Formats: sequence, structure tokens, C-alpha cells
Amino acid sequence: MTLAFSPGRIGSLTLANRIVMPPMQRYEGTAEGFATDYHVNHYARRARGGVGLVILESTAISPEGRLMGDDIGIFSQAHALALSKIAAAVKAEGAPALVQLSHGGRKSRPYGGGPLLAPSAVAYDERYGMPQAMTEADIEKLIADFRIAARRAIDSGFAGVELHAAHGYLLHQFLSPLSNRRDDEYGGDEDRRAVLPARIIRAVRDELGPQPVVTMRISASDNADSGLTPEMAARALSYLAGHGLDAVHVSAGGLVPPAAQTMPLVESLACAEIIRSALSIPVIAVGGINNLADVEAILSTGKADFVAIGRPLLIYPDLSRIL
Repeated sequence: MTLAFSPGRIGSLTLANRIVMPPMQRYEGTAEGFATDYHVNHYARRARGGVGLVILESTAISPEGRLMGDDIGIFSQAHALALSKIAAAVKAEGAPALVQLSHGGRKSRPYGGGPLLAPSAVAYDERYGMPQAMTEADIEKLIADFRIAARRAIDSGFAGVELHAAHGYLLHQFLSPLSNRRDDEYGGDEDRRAVLPARIIRAVRDELGPQPVVTMRISASDNADSGLTPEMAARALSYLAGHGLDAVHVSAGGLVPPAAQTMPLVESLACAEIIRSALSIPVIAVGGINNLADVEAILSTGKADFVAIGRPLLIYPDLSRIL
């Protein structure tokens, strides 16, 4: 048996293999953010194709945190009910599923005219406008929204949640010195920039208890001068992991427009390897991985414990069976 198709554990889950379907936006939700039959069929088909774990696309925890007008959300019981059909369909095909919980921060397009929120009043670019620096009340609401969304996800039949702290969205914005210019307990140095993500992890873990899986996706590099580096990300994650994470999903980029492009595979893997060496929990590598030789090399050299294969799965749903 190859390493790619050997069982692996993430928290309480034993996965059939080391291949993960990562979150990929489909932009097929309703205007109100409801998942549809498209999503049920899409995710069930990839589960049938043999991946060990399915992670749903970025799912908004609040209307003001939505990324686009056709993304999906989990900010009401009705939204959770729509998502429960995905959980049941994926489980019926033999794979567990996580929901990626997200707030876009300064990259949001708030549904219903809500405020554009961020750690600091620093715009992403002219398309999004200037965000408001979050108040203490905004922060407490955010923590509660993540906690409630996580509970809804588990009650809807999902095996756990992934907290989205990558690609320039709100939790990433708190972690990066480029977007977090605060001088209170939530910013000013590396330690304080990790305080809010830590509070969210702890709130989610306290709400769910020890059994459901909680992971975090992080951009380990901003690919920009004076931005987040893999070494900084590793230090942050060493702290964050102790608040209740079962695994870390390592990506890169997305915080500032020139860095929005995908990193070359060798650079993505270097980020994953640095994170892996700092942690005792599993690491999922992602970024341009599309063949069995690369998967085996990543796993055999200890750069990561699991490998996420994204766009190729959109084209070849059975990729896990034909690698």
C-alpha cells in the first residue's frame, strides 16, 4: 500500500486515506446564501471518487461576512438545514465532511448592507472600500458567530469545522502585520495578533467538546514585504494549536493583491514543512499537487501528513481512484 492510500487520523476521525478535498468556492448558492442541490451532488460525487476527507467551501458565519452574492452561509437554522443535506450525502458515500467557517473581513461583500469590518481601517484595494476597525463589541459578536456556526455545523451532521484564517480573510487579517495595525490586546506584536484567533478556537472547542474535529486553514506567507512569514506563522500556530486544534491546513497568499496568485509548489511545500516541524498535530499540504509521485514524496519526507488536491478534483472526480 502506498502512503497516499494508508489510513490517517485527524483528531477523533480515522480517514481511509491521506487525500483531502480542500475548500473551493463554487458560487452556486442562492442570493440569500443557501446551499442547493448543486452542492449536494458536487460534494457527494467527490466523496464517491474516494477522497479521505471533504472540506466544504468557505461558508459565511454571518451576513456581513459573506464573500460574494452567491456564496453559501450557515448564519441561520434554515441555512444549516440546507447544509445538512450535503453532510448526509457525503457520509453516504463513505467520507466525513467538515465545514469551512469564514468571515471575509475587509474582503467581504456584506449582504443586506452591513458594515465592512476589519482589524484596522486598511483597505484591501479600491474595489472593496475602506473598512471600519472592529470595536470590542464587534469582536465579541464575531466570536459568538463562530461558536454558533460551529454548533450548527455539528448538529447538521458534519464531523467538524475548519476555521478559515487564510487567503486574506478576517482571521488572516488579524494575524498579519500588514492588515492588523491595532495597538490593543488584539494587535501590536506577534503574540497579540494571535489573541483573537485563539479566543475563537477556544470558544468553538468549548462549545463542541473534544470529539468533533476542529482544524484551521492558514496562509503561512503573505508573499509581501513586512508581511507574515512561514516562521511567524509557525510561532503563531504553536500557540493556537494548544487552544484546541486537531490539524492545520497550510496555504499561502491572498492578503494583498499582488500576492493573490498561487505559490509555486516548491514554495507551498516549504511553508508546510516549516509548520510541520513546529507542531505535534497533523498538517495538510495544498497547492499545485496533482499526481501520485508528488503526494508520495510529500508524505514520505514528512513535509505533511495529508495532501489536499483541489482543481484536478473538479475535472476528475475519481482522481483519488486513478492516481
